[in-house]
Amino acid sequence: MSRYVLDEEYLPKKWYNVIPDLPEKIPPPLNPATREPIKPQELEPVFPKALIKQEMSEDRWIRIPEEVLDIYRIYRPTPLIRAERLEKALNTPAKIFYKYEGVSPPGSHKPNTAIAQAYYNMKEGIEMLTTETGAGQWGSALAFATNLFGLKCRVYMVKASYEQKPYRRILMETWKAEVIPSPSRLTESGRKILEKDPDCPGSLGIAISEAVETAVKSNNAKYSLGSVLNHVLLHQTIVGLEVKKQLELLDLKPDYMIGCVGGGSNYAGFCYPFVKDALKENIELIAVEPRACPTLTSGEYRYDFGDTAGLTPLLMMYTLGHDFIPPPIHAGGLRYHGMAPSLCVLVKNGIIKPVAVGQLEVFDAGVLFARVEGLIPAPESAHAVKVAIDKAIEAKKTGEEKVIVFNLSGHGYFDLKAYEEYLRGTLPDT
Repeated sequence: MSRYVLDEEYLPKKWYNVIPDLPEKIPPPLNPATREPIKPQELEPVFPKALIKQEMSEDRWIRIPEEVLDIYRIYRPTPLIRAERLEKALNTPAKIFYKYEGVSPPGSHKPNTAIAQAYYNMKEGIEMLTTETGAGQWGSALAFATNLFGLKCRVYMVKASYEQKPYRRILMETWKAEVIPSPSRLTESGRKILEKDPDCPGSLGIAISEAVETAVKSNNAKYSLGSVLNHVLLHQTIVGLEVKKQLELLDLKPDYMIGCVGGGSNYAGFCYPFVKDALKENIELIAVEPRACPTLTSGEYRYDFGDTAGLTPLLMMYTLGHDFIPPPIHAGGLRYHGMAPSLCVLVKNGIIKPVAVGQLEVFDAGVLFARVEGLIPAPESAHAVKVAIDKAIEAKKTGEEKVIVFNLSGHGYFDLKAYEEYLRGTLPDT
């Protein structure tokens, strides 16, 4: 069977919260002013109460509101596809499957949390959401969701990606969002960066600072984050829960669960439902990051700000430093200095294994996948393709029939400039 799409009856009705199943407690977020554990009410200028409650929750299962499920049904459940042509091209005995999140209207996994966040803000009477975006997947997902729930949306888009990916901007604007290249002169934090470096290419940390500042200083606006925080990762577990059911229906168990990792939402949503299984069934959970921004493989495990200006709570996480500005690689969604604290705990305890790869080898894999399977993966997702291919080649050497599952978290049809550079031989390695 080359393709298996679940019927609507298998759409999960609850999100899975990994917090009660972690091997150790996450050190609490700290108030940036007092350096004391942050209280829920201190987050209310930034987030709606319902999301703060989810952020602090230790309930293993949280019900998905029917209004959210109704929009999920536009594109969920998403298909789990067997990559038979890739298997043949590699001449491997491994079975390779990919979960394809590119079928959502914005073309990635990001709407899974954007829809939920827009819903909870709408229910509390919020009029506008502000956010940051790297490559544009998150910004376009939030624009899609706010448009459906009648909210305004302002997106600070990392300048390097703003210039590289104009079609993502157009997509956001089609869904009524206002898109600002970051750093900008609209915020105090943006102006400070530009005073030091007028040609700054931007970073997710800078864009977060601008979005948080705008939310806090605006009337009836809140900030929306596309990764890192517990409530965001919670919403994304619908991906892994579907994969689990799909594999059960195929009577298969994975040997490898592979995904790209930037802030953590994509990989956590994909693998968290398998964390308890990995401890007893020898499933290898592999998180793939860019060598240009090697947070998990080279970062320090310590408290750090989530943004460049130091406006956000301090989180215990692997970090390259909140003032780190990575090279402008095309995988803009992976250019983040920090990582989700819950995912960091799992890496620290050896349950999730990180690996860093270079830009050229990622595009080698992405082009091979496109030529044999037909789909062009997003540069972020191509990181997962790269390591899935590596594991399939290892299986060929050992002759083992491994089951490799990876998350193709988005398509690359708005990333063709990157592929053009690769095909012309002008794409730099990192």
